[in-house]
Order: sequence, then structure tokens, then C-alpha cells
Amino acid sequence: MKTVSYFFSVLFFSLLILNGCKKDPLIPLVTTSEVSDITLTSAMTGGNVTEDGGEAVTERGICWGTTENPTTSGNATINGTGTGSFESNLEGLVPGTTYYVRAYAINSVGTAYGEQVAFNTTPVTVPILATSAVTEITLTTAKSGGNISSDGGGAVTARGICWGTTVNPTTSGNVTLNGTGTGSFVSNLEGLTPGTIYFIRSYATNSAGTAYGNQLTFTTAPIIIPTVTTTAVTGMTINAAVSGGNVTSNGGGEVTARGVVWSASVNPTTDNSSTSNGTGSGAFVSNLAGLTPATTYYVRAYATNSAGTAYGNELTFTTLVILVPTVTTASITNVTPSTAVSGGNVTNNGGANVTARGIVWSIATNPSITDHVITNGSGMGSFISNISGLTEGTTYYVRAYATNSAGTGYGTQLTFKTTMTPLTDSDGNVYQVVKIGNQVWMAENLRTTKYNEDDGTLPIPNVTDPADWGALTTPAYVWYNNNITNKDTYGAIYNWYTVATGNLCPTGWHEPTEAEYGTLEASLGMSAAEIALFNSRGTDQGTQLKATTTWTGGNGTNSSGFKALAGGYLQWASGTFAGLGVNTYFWTATDDSPNGNTTVAYYRRLDASESGVYRATTEKRGGKYVRCVKD
Repeated sequence: MKTVSYFFSVLFFSLLILNGCKKDPLIPLVTTSEVSDITLTSAMTGGNVTEDGGEAVTERGICWGTTENPTTSGNATINGTGTGSFESNLEGLVPGTTYYVRAYAINSVGTAYGEQVAFNTTPVTVPILATSAVTEITLTTAKSGGNISSDGGGAVTARGICWGTTVNPTTSGNVTLNGTGTGSFVSNLEGLTPGTIYFIRSYATNSAGTAYGNQLTFTTAPIIIPTVTTTAVTGMTINAAVSGGNVTSNGGGEVTARGVVWSASVNPTTDNSSTSNGTGSGAFVSNLAGLTPATTYYVRAYATNSAGTAYGNELTFTTLVILVPTVTTASITNVTPSTAVSGGNVTNNGGANVTARGIVWSIATNPSITDHVITNGSGMGSFISNISGLTEGTTYYVRAYATNSAGTGYGTQLTFKTTMTPLTDSDGNVYQVVKIGNQVWMAENLRTTKYNEDDGTLPIPNVTDPADWGALTTPAYVWYNNNITNKDTYGAIYNWYTVATGNLCPTGWHEPTEAEYGTLEASLGMSAAEIALFNSRGTDQGTQLKATTTWTGGNGTNSSGFKALAGGYLQWASGTFAGLGVNTYFWTATDDSPNGNTTVAYYRRLDASESGVYRATTEKRGGKYVRCVKD
């Protein structure tokens, strides 16, 4: 027991001794590391707790601020506990700012701070950027842009292109605004002046200011003269034509005038004759007027802008020649012994105003304005001419005429013969007459039933039985087929004994002799040798004498005006009527008694199938028609 007690006694006293010798605890000892990895908003530092001061270090780190001797009451990091070295990342710093930093360590005694270290954060700088090449250059626009490779530490709040006509353009001049931030961007430059040198730089703005990219230069496309083509020339007249053009490009400038120019010399310009056909691009039509007839012209379209006047391809054309007018002659109508009606139609003025028109006539062929003239106004179109002062029974030639500055044009020549004053016989029958050559003939067959003697009341015997005619040696007449309806068309059929009285034709007229029929035939072109022949003679004299109607399959033209109808005849031997529509016979006043043939007389016959005139003698008892000739 004594030993145990002794042990406890020694222990007790030892503890007392130990407790009496122990020191009081202190704040830790800590050092501040150098600041490194400094950026705009961060830095790297730390510390080293070399002694805990006798008490455990419960917190350690870095405190910092913009004033000296920062404490944990401000910005601080917590970087674990205990002694030893540690690192601290400082974040959220302000660029370009001076900061003060101290390491700290905390134990139960208090907080200890390392030595103060000062540093500056990196400042914000202007961005770094490059200007993009200029492309798509036009008269008034271009395209460029830039690429911001660094924002300089501050947000890029504006970017784009600035440009001007002097070097080093800035944002105080012309600019584009192309968003924010870094990277590439595209800028469209507009409102430029054609043909102008421009200087261009990209720009980018942050809090540090505005930075500019490399300067480039370019020239906008210049305004050039327009492009224009000439339209084909059409509608040529003696003094006008139609052309025009098409402005396919304005050359970059407003087309203020356009039209065509022309001259009788090559390469006409606006100093020559020209039209004005509005402004702008596109097609236009030009009417050329005041040209000279029969002249070759050169024509070009033109278009004018601020760069000058351009001309289209040169074309050539020739105006029409003024010709004499074209006129037709109207048919001859209403022919009387002294008047007639004709006229004409001017169908083409030849390219110039018709100053006079009408008809000309003469008794000679191809009348002209030096002969008889009737003027019927001017201009184109149809007109009517009344001819007067003519001589009865006369052949006239007539042509329409029209006059312009080139001369006088004539229509087709027409011919007509004035009629004769109608003839009246003892019965009151009225006959048309015609002048052929120098003779005046009835144009109808005689149809009187009375002799022309004394008081004109002595009748001619009307023998109605044709069978009796074979025995007659005295005058007699009859209507064809004894039908009085044939009177007005064909006239009366007489035997030669009636003709021989010399009193058959009206006063001043007589029955034609053989020789007088020969004169008629000569007037129509039959030769003297042919006239003396018997049977069918001549060429077309029969055709000229025949009317155009009543002939079956006939070829009458009535060009003589004699108007012989196919009235047939009375055959004395058989006592029958024959030949209607096929032929006709005319007595002459001449018999064949000089040759000892006292029972026969001369006649003329026309046949539907023959063109000539048949001459022969026949029994005086036969029935034939009679034409009278004027004394």
C-alpha cells in the first residue's frame, strides 16, 4: 500500500510541476505568397501557415481589396485549415485596378495576417480586328465587313464599317452598324457616288474605346453612256418614215433624253434632225417627218445620260419617189348628140397631193390636158364629169386624169360616139341614128307603113299571105311571122319594089345604094378589093355591124353603132319566114339591070356564125329589111 500511495503522490506532484511551467497560446504565423497569373479579372496567390500559435488553425486563405491592409471583413477566400502552404484564386476583379492582398490564418486566439502584397489587374484594351476585302462594287454600292479576333478584354458593343473619300475614315463619318461581339461580320455600303475613290476601315468599340482595322480603298463603277439599239425603219412614204429604239441599259445614270437622229450623211448625231421620245430605259417609237422624196437617209437611235450620248446601230432607208397619180376612167354613160357623162377614180396620189383631176377628151386618140379638159376638184377618190358641147354622131376618146407635183397620170382610154338627133317617119315612128365614117345611118330597121310623099298618108300595101309574095312586082310590106309585136324590135320586111319607089325613107333620107353600102364597109376597114367581091367578105366588119343581142351564138360587138339584129327574112319562093336569131338581110337601092338582070337587086346579109359581110343579088320579090341613110 505504501508503494501505491507513493506512486500517486509522485504523479500528483509531477503534474503540479508541469502545469506550473506551460506557455499561453498565440495567433498563428502566416506568410503571403507572390501574386501570379494576373488577368483582367483574376489572379493567383496564396500563403503558408508556419505556426499555429499553439492552437489549431481553423481557417486560412487570402483577403484583398483596393485599399491597403485588407482584412477578412472584406473580400476573402477560404483555403482549408491547419498549417502549411495553400493557393488561392482571386476572381471577379476589375480590370486595370490596383489590389492589396494578405494571407490570413485563424485559430482560437485570433486572426493572423501575412505581409501585404500589391498587384495590378490587366487593363481592358481596344479590340483587335481586320477589314474584309471589298467586293460586289457597283455604281452606288459595295460589300465589305470585318473580323474581330479579340475584344481587348471588354465586350464589343458596336461594330461595322466606316468609310469616306478621305484617308482614315472614322465613326464620325459614314458607318454601318453590324451587331456586337467578336467574330466576322458583313457590311453593305450604300448611297455611294459613281466613279468615286473611297477609303474604308472596319471598327469595333468596347469600354476601352474604338479600334479600327486595316484601311482599304476601292472605286465605285463610273456612269457610262447608255446602251441603245435602233429599230428597223418601216412605213416609208415620200416624206415620212417610222423607226425608234430600245434603251437596254442606262449606263448607271438616268436617261434624260432619247429618240432617233437622221441625216442624208452617215453617222447622224443630235446636231442633225432628231426626235424626242421621252426619258428612261425601254423601247420607244419615233415618227420621222419632213423628209425629202427619193432620198437615202441614215438613222440611229440615241440616248443621253450624265456621261454623254450613245448611239445605236446605223440603218439606212430611202423615201419613196413621187409618181404621177393612178387614176381609172369611169364608163361612158348618158350619151346624147351633144353630151355624155364619165369621170374617174384617183386610187393612188403617187405620194403627193393631187392638185387637179377630171377628164380630157378629143376626136383623136390619147387626149391630154392640152385638149379639152374638165376639172373636178382635187385629192383622191371618185368623181363625175359632165361632158358637153359635143358634135352629134362623132367618135370621141376620153381619159380621166390626175395631176400632182410629179406630173399628170391618165386612166385607160375609152371611146364613145355621140348619138344623132332622132329621126321621125310618116307614121310617127322615132329612130335612133348613128354616124359611121362620113355617113349618117338609121340605127334601127325602117318600120313605116306609109310612103313619104305629099301629105305622107299613102299607105304601103300590107301583104299578109307570104305565099302571094312570089307573084308580086309591086310594093308590099309585112311583119315577121305576121306578128305586129315584132314591129318595134325588128321593123318591117319590104320587097325591093317598095325600095324602088324612092319614097320609103323620111324626108332628107334615102334608100342606100350598093355603092353607099360599100362606103359603110370601107369605113369599118374593108379593103376596096374585098368590097368588090361577092359572098362573104372582109374580116370583122360583120361583127362591128351586129348588135350584141338576138344573135344565137353570135359574135356581135356593135362597135359601129349600126346595131343590126338577127331579124331573119321572108323567102319569096317558098313564102316562108326564116332565119330569126340566125341572120338578117338588108336591101340596097341598086338592082342588076345594067348587067341585063332586071329581076334581081343587091343586098347585104349578116350571119351569126360569120364575122364578115355577105354580098349578093336576089329576086326583087324577096322580103328584107331596110336601113335609110341621110342625104
